[in-house]
Amino acid sequence: MHLTQFLISLSCVVACGTMDQSDITAHQPPPAATESEAQCPTCEFRQHSKMMRLHAIKSQILSKLRLKQAPNISREVVKQLLPKAPPLQQLLDQYDVLGDDSKDGIIEDDDDLATTETVMTMASEPDPIVQVDRKPKCCFFSFTPKVQANRVVRAQLWVHVRPAEEPTTVFLQISRLIPVTDGRRHVRIRSLKIDVNAGVRSWQSIDVKQVLAVWLRQPETNRGIEINAYDAKGNDLAVTTAEAGEEGLLPFMEVKISEGPKRTKRESGLDCDETSSESRCCRYPLTVDFEDFGWDWIIAPKRYKANYCSGECDYMHLQKYPHTHLVNKANPRGTAGPCCTPTKMSPINMLYFNGKEQIIYGKIPSMVVDRCGCS
Repeated sequence: MHLTQFLISLSCVVACGTMDQSDITAHQPPPAATESEAQCPTCEFRQHSKMMRLHAIKSQILSKLRLKQAPNISREVVKQLLPKAPPLQQLLDQYDVLGDDSKDGIIEDDDDLATTETVMTMASEPDPIVQVDRKPKCCFFSFTPKVQANRVVRAQLWVHVRPAEEPTTVFLQISRLIPVTDGRRHVRIRSLKIDVNAGVRSWQSIDVKQVLAVWLRQPETNRGIEINAYDAKGNDLAVTTAEAGEEGLLPFMEVKISEGPKRTKRESGLDCDETSSESRCCRYPLTVDFEDFGWDWIIAPKRYKANYCSGECDYMHLQKYPHTHLVNKANPRGTAGPCCTPTKMSPINMLYFNGKEQIIYGKIPSMVVDRCGCS
């Protein structure tokens, strides 16, 4: 493909909204065509389409997650912060190596921003005003405005209980911390009785939806909570400060947020593969690998099938879009012509760390190209 043809195709991609103007500077003029590329005139532009799609995906993810830049969380930090808990494992089990690409329909999203489904907030140290001799060191939970602005469906506090020396009954107690100037340190708000076997450690969850509702309505009351799990001998088995080998076992809160209904439509369109000689507008496979991006802050999926559009569009393809066709004919200098662009897209579910080291499980709209067309 000649340089002039490439620039015309590039302007078409930008005009059709599949690439930001800022992404153009990331691309250099194409190198001279090799012998294999000369035998496949569309292959070079197809490669450019693929690279532009990858650049667009990076900027779209950050934009839709309301992140100015990718969180600076290394793989080692992820291993330390990642809870070794049942709810997280259940989410991870939903992902295979490349994710699920066998959808019966396409989910249309009205909102172009990510929809949060589950927020996992790690415990941190409470304010000194509720501490005596630097105790307790746990637990305070902060919540993002996203949680406060949505209806909470479920809120579970997860606590890891160390093994007991003998079969016993453990009393898991949750107490609200209050300033020590009030004459007492805490007020018990929830309790749970658990029968445990000797030598068995376990995760326990307790419903804190009502407690969270009060915190969200009256944030000034959220000073933190104290967590204890006493056995029959009075030993506290709750993991609230991690000892050696207890990484990933600190308490955390799992908050489920409601999500609005979505409309579903059937999928159709022309599909091709990389060996195809098809010159018309077509959907091609593209797998995005977040590890190649250096994005260790994305927990799952590590890879997903994004797909991209590439191919030629003639004005005759616009017969079912008469308005666009008339505009193009009336103003031929004001448009690069019909572009091959996504006409149907669907979301992906993502488990990731935000900038505050909270684990978020949410839906990111318009990340998978399901159908390509000319417009």
